[in-house]
Amino acid sequence: MKKWIIVVAALVVYQKWDVINRFVYPLPDYAAEHVGKVIIYGTAWCGYCTQARNLLNKNAIAFYEYDIEKSRIGREQFQRLGGNGTPLLLINGEVVKGYNPARILALAQ
Repeated sequence: MKKWIIVVAALVVYQKWDVINRFVYPLPDYAAEHVGKVIIYGTAWCGYCTQARNLLNKNAIAFYEYDIEKSRIGREQFQRLGGNGTPLLLINGEVVKGYNPARILALAQ
């Protein structure tokens, strides 16, 4: 019985590791360094990055952008936020991975 409790507890911790990790090690407030409340981490050639930029411009939402191929600071922040694909957006302390227009607009407004 004790083995099952340990296995279930381990599975819960494994599934909620991101939540636990963010509670113990909160993300730095990178947005405080910039005018906009949205930061985009992307590349010049990324089509979804272009769509994210267009969405924010169309809705008059100020943003700051890092090209992770050209900016060492941007690349470090991108990796710290768990980036493994572009675009990655940091909106009011929430990370949005990929192009998700509904979530981007919900968090940014």
